[in-house]
Amino acid sequence: MIRAFINKAKFFQFLLNHPLNKDSKWSALKRYLCWQFGSRLVSGDVLVPFVDKTVLLIRPGMTGATGNIYAGLHEFEDMALVLHLLSESDLFVDVGANIGSYTILAGGAVGAQCISVEPIKSTFQLLDGNINLNRLSSHVHALNMGIGKEKGVLRFTAGLDTVNHVLSDSEQVDNVVEVPVISLNDLLKDREPVLIKIDVEGFETNVIAGADKILSRPTLLAVIMELNGSGDRYGFDESTLHVKILSFGFETYTYSPLERQLVSLKNGKSLTGNTLYVRNIEEVKKRLQDARKYWIANASRYV
Repeated sequence: MIRAFINKAKFFQFLLNHPLNKDSKWSALKRYLCWQFGSRLVSGDVLVPFVDKTVLLIRPGMTGATGNIYAGLHEFEDMALVLHLLSESDLFVDVGANIGSYTILAGGAVGAQCISVEPIKSTFQLLDGNINLNRLSSHVHALNMGIGKEKGVLRFTAGLDTVNHVLSDSEQVDNVVEVPVISLNDLLKDREPVLIKIDVEGFETNVIAGADKILSRPTLLAVIMELNGSGDRYGFDESTLHVKILSFGFETYTYSPLERQLVSLKNGKSLTGNTLYVRNIEEVKKRLQDARKYWIANASRYV
């Protein structure tokens, strides 16, 4: 009971303090209430507007995806970075794509090429559905597999929504699936991404271990990755991983989308969300400043 109350309090703090809701709190609450009531009256998935002319197919209970209804862009800083950093000629790699929120931003709103990887079959079907609904089959190469240190097969949890992950040796769960895995080096080969997003619930150390060739390419300007201690379940030291990424010439920042400004973390990790690793900083700053504005449908404003 207490935990549920705390979680609800954190949610409303997120909702009302979100940068796109601060000046329109009542509108945000209205969207929340409309979704809570409306989604119970409609069986199945619901098609909702997203950014510019893109849409997302969402069902009740999808934590991150429904955040896009309540706040326009659930992970505001990182999602806005995708919009402002990428151009149509760029390649975006989405590792742990889930239902495709970041993929639709990059491929649908910006028009960039995307390689999107999602290991859980039921979630991949939703990703594929969102790609098809937005007519992005020519922009997005979607793969139902995992990313790791090397080619092989790993066991994943399959019933935990946005926090499905590679099963650790100590875990005992009922819903488990075996998934083929490949390294980023082998997947991308000679491809040169400009931006990579990695959301693998603590398995980042193994993903980066198989990505040294990709991280060494100067055309890669930024990596978005969360280091929140989840690596502990595998015995990974995320501080060591952080240092390794910095060794490729990256520095750490947060992004303020409304001002189009990068804020240095002085090579520390973010304490509140994803850490943004950036290099070739002057080129990145120019891209951010020069990018056009995008219409965020559920916030009813441009960013």
